[in-house]
Amino acid sequence: MLEQVPIDELQPGMYVNQVLEQTGSLKMRSKGIVKTQAIIDNLKLKGILSVEVDFTKSKLPKTQKAPEPAEETQPEVAKPSVKPVGRDSISEASDLYDSALSIQSSFLKSLKNGAVKDLSPMESLSHSLIESVFDNKDALSCLTMIKDTDQYLLEHSINCSVLSGIFCEFLGYDRDIIEQVSLGTLLMDIGMSSLPDEIRNSKGAFSQGDWEVMKTHVQIGVELVEQCGEISDLSLRIIEEHHERIDGSGYPKGLVGDEISEYARIAAIVDAYDAMTSNRSHKESITPTQALKRLTATENLDQDLVKQFIQCIGVHPVGSLVRLKSGKLGIVSKINPKDPVSPHVMTFYSVTSQHFNEVKRIDLSLYEDEIVSGVRPEEFSLNLPKFFRDVFVNQIPI
Repeated sequence: MLEQVPIDELQPGMYVNQVLEQTGSLKMRSKGIVKTQAIIDNLKLKGILSVEVDFTKSKLPKTQKAPEPAEETQPEVAKPSVKPVGRDSISEASDLYDSALSIQSSFLKSLKNGAVKDLSPMESLSHSLIESVFDNKDALSCLTMIKDTDQYLLEHSINCSVLSGIFCEFLGYDRDIIEQVSLGTLLMDIGMSSLPDEIRNSKGAFSQGDWEVMKTHVQIGVELVEQCGEISDLSLRIIEEHHERIDGSGYPKGLVGDEISEYARIAAIVDAYDAMTSNRSHKESITPTQALKRLTATENLDQDLVKQFIQCIGVHPVGSLVRLKSGKLGIVSKINPKDPVSPHVMTFYSVTSQHFNEVKRIDLSLYEDEIVSGVRPEEFSLNLPKFFRDVFVNQIPI
């Protein structure tokens, strides 16, 4: 049952399909249940006047009067987060990711020109990313692994925001906390855009002087964000502390152990992981499995959180490019909690014949096949971003 609901009557638990009336130009990138009053207040601030609510998908308190179908269809709400990645879900996530890149790029340009008045574009983007984390997690996870070296700074921020959201959901944090963490990680490297190009894009080892300049991106980021208006202390501490390390070896303050916010320690892990799995101007990527092993060997990260991060994203994370014993290449599309080494994989290439094949989704726990290793796209001369968007998406089973 669909109804138009004035924003003053919108309540936590209602499932919003779309914005119907507004004084601004906010675009909702995903549908979903409104979790908190804070989200409703934020929509009011952005000029939303009325929305379309689907009461059959809403989760309202039992004491509240709602149409009968809501009770009958309640179990359906949880299904999107566990279904296998399909063509529609990956296309929706891809549209969101492309929009995120555009919003992030526009925000940084405006910031350089001194035209930014507030953080609302980034707050709205963070909100949309977390909506997709809750509704379309595996599809969005896939996209964090489809790297484009030329857009590293933009992609890295978005990937960290997505990964931190997925991790915080796994850890059981409430929606409001998750959104604050997501915003903090989205903004934590914003100061990098103000550094000289020769330092930001350096292909060699830093001199001591260059390294000192590089470290200033933290304080620059803090100052830029504070100039843009209000931001929660939680989000701000992530920006301030994501390069601090529990043994005191980090910067800018050399904080130790619990002096560092737990959320900043989470940000440090996803920051390191995404950086290691990305090609950068000065360093080639490594596979996700290698990156996870390296995280466990990095003693100045919070190792209790590292272990939980690995449990969260799996031995072979969603989006990983893997080689199977049968000689096929595939992309991991869903982890298998009961059998971590046998995830769902979408195969698309034969190493033996060196030809692309029709995309097939297989559950390795049900097949006489197994993952031999993670691989990098460059090993097979794959332009993975182009192939993924031009070919792979269109062949994914519905």
